[in-house]
Amino acid sequence: MDAVRVALLREVLAGTEWPAAARRFAGALRSSVVPHRGGLLLVGTEEYEPWHLAAHLVDESAWSGLPELAPTLVRHRVRPGAPAHLAVGLGRLEAAGRGATLLMVAPERPDAGLLQRVHDARRAGATVLALDGGDEEVRGLAHETLTVAEGAEVDLDTVQHLVSAAAGENSLPAPRGGRRFRDRLSALADRLTAPPPTRW
Repeated sequence: MDAVRVALLREVLAGTEWPAAARRFAGALRSSVVPHRGGLLLVGTEEYEPWHLAAHLVDESAWSGLPELAPTLVRHRVRPGAPAHLAVGLGRLEAAGRGATLLMVAPERPDAGLLQRVHDARRAGATVLALDGGDEEVRGLAHETLTVAEGAEVDLDTVQHLVSAAAGENSLPAPRGGRRFRDRLSALADRLTAPPPTRW
């Protein structure tokens, strides 16, 4: 999602908790990885691999000049012959300790094996952040969480866009006006479905 679409999304969500919550969470992420010059590990559940968030964080790290934001994607299943950036398995979590940041994306409850690995990484000194669906055990493991509960105005994918964009920002934008949520959503739909302007 490009910067224009993120800005439109924030406009639609102005007046809800999500833009500020995403910035708070992104601030925690930055303050964890930047002083340690990186060490960001990104892991999902067995059913949900956050490759899309990984790609956005890589982009944001390049655009913002913060290489520390570029994560190592930790995968539950690594295929033989996978390129290096897609060949890091769960064993990498066992080496996570002081100075490492572990970002877990868990829309549903992770399996016991992943929870144990995350618990061990935290005990070894890693900072644990979680984008989650409300599982209490996940929330209990994380130093910082952003929960997208069922029935929220947004889904977890949308929140990941907000977080990745906020992580790469150098300053906060000016606050927007107080239009109703439905009006902002309608305006966004009009902009996204409008034909491109004619060039002469």
